Amino acid sequence: MGVLRSAMADALLTSLWIFTMPFLRIFTLHISAFLRLQAVPLAAFFITTVLASLMMFVFTLIGNALGGASFNPTASLAFYAAGLKKDFSLLAMAVRFPAQAAGGVVGVKAVLGVLPRELRETMKGPSLKVDMQTGFLAEGLLSFGLCLSLLVVLFRGPKNPLVKVLLMAATTVGCVGTGAKYTGPSMNPANAFGWAYVNNWHNSWQLYYVYWLGPLTGATLAAWVFRFLLSPSPTSSKDKKA
Repeated sequence: MGVLRSAMADALLTSLWIFTMPFLRIFTLHISAFLRLQAVPLAAFFITTVLASLMMFVFTLIGNALGGASFNPTASLAFYAAGLKKDFSLLAMAVRFPAQAAGGVVGVKAVLGVLPRELRETMKGPSLKVDMQTGFLAEGLLSFGLCLSLLVVLFRGPKNPLVKVLLMAATTVGCVGTGAKYTGPSMNPANAFGWAYVNNWHNSWQLYYVYWLGPLTGATLAAWVFRFLLSPSPTSSKDKKA
């Protein structure tokens, strides 16, 4: 029953996250126009980072209130592979990942249902702009960099939670900008599945190879690098306590 509750919480949090994501772009464009910063190259990056920080902070609180819910299979796998989720298992992921994917579909359908037509036409979600092998490598490398950065920030970074959130948001925005000309990007299989379902390519090999296998492979490698090279050793932790 605990796994089912967790899966339902994941589905809810994922749908809320994916529903909210498109508004980051909309608000960034409106704020840039209001401040007349469209011509400033880094303006969009800073505005998006601030908005993403607020969004991540709120969703962290919601996730904790839901008992540790997650909206990204990539992050869940990274924590598990790094040995940081002792109560997580392959069985739990087998149940929770489909729930997150279902939440992605609900989130995409909901946001497309409330946006005006002119905005809906600009919201297509992640799309492959290169060949499949390059797309797989792009999603894998971006997810590797993102997950490794998140693990370092969360467990080896500054103690201030607001600084942590700001660094995670900046890393995420930077990865999104880097991968825009390759895969969209996604770095979140649940997000990719939601958009693929709405756009009727959810049964394609492209989706599972590029947008599922790529990010999950990158997340696993990042977790192993962190676990064996960067994670604090039990010995050092005992020395600190002593």
